[in-house]
Amino acid sequence: MEEKEILTVIKPKSGWFDLPIKELFHYKDLIFLFVKRNFISLYKQTILGPAWAIIQPFLTTVVFSLIFGNIAGLAAAGVPTFIFYLSGNVVWHYFSSVLTGTSSTFIANAGILGKVYFPRLVMPISTALSKLIDFVIQYAFMIVFLIYYAVTGQGVHPNWYILMTPLILLQLAMLSLGCGVIISAATTKYRDLRMLVSFGVQLWMYASPVAYDMYSMSVFAPGGKYHTLYMLNPVTSVINIFRYAYLGIGQIDWAYYGISWIVTLIILFLGIILFSRVEKTFMDTV
Repeated sequence: MEEKEILTVIKPKSGWFDLPIKELFHYKDLIFLFVKRNFISLYKQTILGPAWAIIQPFLTTVVFSLIFGNIAGLAAAGVPTFIFYLSGNVVWHYFSSVLTGTSSTFIANAGILGKVYFPRLVMPISTALSKLIDFVIQYAFMIVFLIYYAVTGQGVHPNWYILMTPLILLQLAMLSLGCGVIISAATTKYRDLRMLVSFGVQLWMYASPVAYDMYSMSVFAPGGKYHTLYMLNPVTSVINIFRYAYLGIGQIDWAYYGISWIVTLIILFLGIILFSRVEKTFMDTV
């Protein structure tokens, strides 16, 4: 039986819309190899291993509960402070970890990119998938407390909007990938941006309802001075829907949720276009 010869032709890309979307499906095995590498390398030579995926949001939740909840009184009324902050931290941690992970894609993988060809979008996609493993661990941790509070009747009322969880994750992945690859493309030439990423992510967190309930802040609540501007933040609607689904608090503003999807798609589109453009020349500047 004759063996078929497989021939791969690599052609230069010159157009702005020259994207290897179809080609990504042929490299799905490589994507999962990168996912495995990212997850293993993150917890390699650590004593607690993947348990850190729980410890980090747990400690953050405890701090938020003490400072913002008990001292400042910024948590939502009627639900336990701990589960309120835990739900916000689980969502935010996935978004911020994907954003920061993809923001250094070119720099961190310069050695690989200079030696072998594969669609460069494989790397940010694998980052989003590897961080999804951490999310699943944290999500399971949150569900344990959610069940406890629901059974003991402490004001937690999960509802059928929980079914929107995959859609929420998809939007978070798309938004964080879009922002991350834009930063990654820019840092190949302007390294100063790497120093500002963590600071910018922290500012974004405080511009989102993670550390406080938006209804406890008069300027952000409906009718408040900055309500419209606040709701234009695409993460705001995502966190509000997540808490409404699992805790039964707040409300869903479908108009602003639609706007958040529009913003997400625009950022992702711009990110992919810029990423595709910069990858052609980044080895000369990295």
